[in-house]
Amino acid sequence: MSRVEYKDLLDAGVHFGHLTRKWDPRIAPYVFMEKNGIHIIDLNKTLVCLDDACNALAKIVRAGRKVMFVATKRQAQEIVAEEAQRLRMPYVTERWLGGMLTNFATVRKSLKKMSSMDKMMKEDAFKNMAKRERLMFTREREKLERLLGGIADLTRLPAALFVIDVKREHIAIAEAHKLGIPVFAMVDTNSNPGAVQFPVPANDDAFKSIQIITKTVGKAIEEGLAERKKDKEEQKLAKEEQAKREADGQKAAAKVEAKAEEAKEVEQAEPKAEKTEKVEEAKKVEEGKAE
Repeated sequence: MSRVEYKDLLDAGVHFGHLTRKWDPRIAPYVFMEKNGIHIIDLNKTLVCLDDACNALAKIVRAGRKVMFVATKRQAQEIVAEEAQRLRMPYVTERWLGGMLTNFATVRKSLKKMSSMDKMMKEDAFKNMAKRERLMFTREREKLERLLGGIADLTRLPAALFVIDVKREHIAIAEAHKLGIPVFAMVDTNSNPGAVQFPVPANDDAFKSIQIITKTVGKAIEEGLAERKKDKEEQKLAKEEQAKREADGQKAAAKVEAKAEEAKEVEQAEPKAEKTEKVEEAKKVEEGKAE
C-alpha cells in the first residue's frame, strides 16, 4: 500500500543512520552495513515495515478512529502539521504536555476554556476591556492555541500515534503504552525499535526523509478515509433499498388485505340476496293461496 519505491527512499536519504558509536544494538536487524563511521539502514526492511504500518493505519482510520501525529523536532514540525491538517487528524508539534493522554479529562477542560475564550473575543465585553487586560487575554489564548490547537477537535483518545523520533517523544510513547494505544514511529539507528509496535527504520533527522515517510503514511490514511466514506455510502444505499423493500411489502400486504375484505363483503352479501329471494318467493306463494 505504501506506493513508494526503493529509489525514492534512497534519493531522500532515508538510509542514513547515526554514527556507529551512538547506535542502539537493538536496531541491528535493520542495519545493512557500516560506511565511513555511519550505519546504513536496510531500505528493503524499511519498505516492508512501512507497508505493514500503512495497512494497519488504513484499517484504524476505516473504523472511524483518529491517528495523532507527534513531532516536536524543528525539521519535522511543518511537514507533520500540514499533513495532519490536510487529513483533519490531531497533531502535536510544539511541546508534549505531560498527561496529554493519561490525564485527558484535564486537557479537555483546557480545550473548553479555549473555546469559551474564542466566544468571548467575539462579544462586546472583550472590546470594552482595558488594553492591558485585553493583551493578557490574547496572549493566554495564543499560548493555548500553540500548545493545544492541533487537538482542538479531539473529543476522545486517539486510536494510534504516529511519532517522529522515538527518543525525543519518549513521554508520549510511555503514555500511549500505559493506555494500550499502538504507536507507529520512525526509528533511527540510535533508538530501540522494540519501544513501539510498528517501527519504520529510517533517518528521522533529514527533512526529505521525514517528508517522504510522513507523506506515504498520509496517503495510506487518506485511502482509509476514502474507503470509510465508500462503506458509509454503501450502507446508506443498503438501508434505502431495505426501506423500499419494506414499503413495497407493506403495500402488497395492504392490497392483499383489501382484496380479502372485498371477498368477505361479497360472501356476506350473497347469502342476504338469497334470503331476500326466498322471502319474496314465499310471499308470492302465500298470495297465490289467498287468491
